[in-house]
Amino acid sequence: MSFLDQEYREIITKAVCGKGRKFTEEKHSISPSHRPSSILGCWVINHMYNAKKKSEDTVEVNGSYDINIWYSYNDNTKTEVVTERVTYCDYIPLSVKDDHCLSDDYDVIAKVIQQPNCLECEIVNHGNKIEVEIEREFVVQIIGETKVYAKVSPKGKDYDHHDDWRHDVTDDELRDVKPDFLGHKHKD
Repeated sequence: MSFLDQEYREIITKAVCGKGRKFTEEKHSISPSHRPSSILGCWVINHMYNAKKKSEDTVEVNGSYDINIWYSYNDNTKTEVVTERVTYCDYIPLSVKDDHCLSDDYDVIAKVIQQPNCLECEIVNHGNKIEVEIEREFVVQIIGETKVYAKVSPKGKDYDHHDDWRHDVTDDELRDVKPDFLGHKHKD
């Protein structure tokens, strides 16, 4: 019996070999150039990140974003926007792991579930600093080479016969067809 006569074949393919997800809340302290009177707005922009496999069960996501805070000062008579670039490093544990990958050469895919977003922005430290609470969430996937087993028919299937592909309509099926199925009435 040759290899080609066996019922199963091994197919080597790329597949998801690991998955993980992590939600993070983080506080940042920002020092504006003036003593703030009130916070008028806070938003996060310019989010960039990259991911790499750190260990057998962890993915590292490094990223950065800009925090922009619009605030008033001088007893609410003037306004200013302070911008601060923030960097972060999230370690995302893999909750699903396939130990049957064939090599250590992996592709890492990281997707943002929740873009960095301001949860709270308040004046702290006797009015000298602004504290910003940020949330973000990632899902990661590890793609690697693995084996898949597929059952094959040793004789194969012959599709030269058009009998398998015929779709003849029977007289009974034709009697059930209603010509006014769209609700249109025929004029005589």
